[in-house]
Amino acid sequence: MRLRLCVLTLLSLFFCHPAFTQQSVPHSQPEVNPPFDDDEARTRITHDMEKKAAKQRVAALKTDTDKLLRLSLELKEYVDKSDENVLSLDVIKKAEAIEKLAKSVRDKMKGPN
Repeated sequence: MRLRLCVLTLLSLFFCHPAFTQQSVPHSQPEVNPPFDDDEARTRITHDMEKKAAKQRVAALKTDTDKLLRLSLELKEYVDKSDENVLSLDVIKKAEAIEKLAKSVRDKMKGPN
């Protein structure tokens, strides 16, 4: 009987005492927009930068190929006007400019690697 009374007293203290009945629940507010993972954000930024660089490279290629076409047509005109004995210095300079521009276009086509 005495043991039963002790057990009942301990149980009543345990369940009735406020320190034991309160559960600790963290008081954090739910996240409305969870933050991006750093790696995900970095990947997204890198992808956007690569996409922008590719667009700029294509625009530069279009500009350079238009210029290359114009220079080639000018070179053809110079060659058509010259004869077998005279080769103008302008023709040589134009050919060198075409060669340099063609190399630049080729390098841009290869990409940033």
